[in-house]
Amino acid sequence: MTPIKRSLLTLASSALLTLAATGLQAADKHLAITQIVEHPALDAVRQGVQDELAERGYSVGTNLKWSYESAQGSPATAAQIAKKFAGESPDVIVAIATPSAQAAAASARGIPLVFTAVTDPVGAKLVKGLDQPGRFITGMTDMSPINKHMALVKAVVPGAQRLGVIYNPGEANSVSLVTLVNEEAPKQGMSVVEAAATKSSDVQTAARSLVGKVDAIYLPTDNTVISALEAIIKVAEQNRIPVITGDTDSVARGAVAAQGFNYYEVGRQTGIMVARILKGESPADMPVEGVERVELFVNPGAAQRMGITLDSALVDSAKSVVE
Repeated sequence: MTPIKRSLLTLASSALLTLAATGLQAADKHLAITQIVEHPALDAVRQGVQDELAERGYSVGTNLKWSYESAQGSPATAAQIAKKFAGESPDVIVAIATPSAQAAAASARGIPLVFTAVTDPVGAKLVKGLDQPGRFITGMTDMSPINKHMALVKAVVPGAQRLGVIYNPGEANSVSLVTLVNEEAPKQGMSVVEAAATKSSDVQTAARSLVGKVDAIYLPTDNTVISALEAIIKVAEQNRIPVITGDTDSVARGAVAAQGFNYYEVGRQTGIMVARILKGESPADMPVEGVERVELFVNPGAAQRMGITLDSALVDSAKSVVE
């Protein structure tokens, strides 16, 4: 081989290696996940996102960089995480729950943002409208069917006249839900007694404040409250007050009943939206999606510990009966 041919071959090989490296680099994507707090429902969302992306060819550690941080219930920490992720310029940021989504929206200007498990994205000022979100943000709403939840409370505790609601007034999603509770509970013959808990350490005190004042306790999908569910269950069992929630994972943790979404499936649906953006779609052109199907979970043992017996027809209609 002549020196000229050897030189041309070397140049060609170098060009192919450069092209291959460029192609690999182009195939690599970076997804940053911020989550307000860790509890089963939100963790299931995150796992659903990862599993859906894996099925679509995005494998963590191979062609997908996966960054994840939890704010441990602190909005201030959520803001710090959002600023950190914004500085890293990932291909997409996924924000799980309203406080993390609000923090990410404030910091991640121009970076595609997909929120999920957000109750009221319009009320939280994440998007202008569900059909036309605009800007660089879209995602999924998990607005609870409060009318169905109030009907469930009456099915579990037919004689209930006073309903206690524990929530964090600092969570925009919870404020929206409690507003709906106040609208729907009277239709079922119940007045509402509110108890505020701005942090997880306040939850047990809030539960105790309802003792002697309510016939049942309803817990919305409030991240602060659900993360400290066991403290409420303890008070409820001691004082024979049935607890009904909007979070189905809470039933295995000791709540009597819940009618809600399968949050793993919410995560899978979110993962589809993320994959579309990774392939080039603009979040501004993707309407906010909702979840239609609800599932009933019941825990007859928890009901007995809280002083009631569940109707057999209700138990038979449940998707899941926790023994």
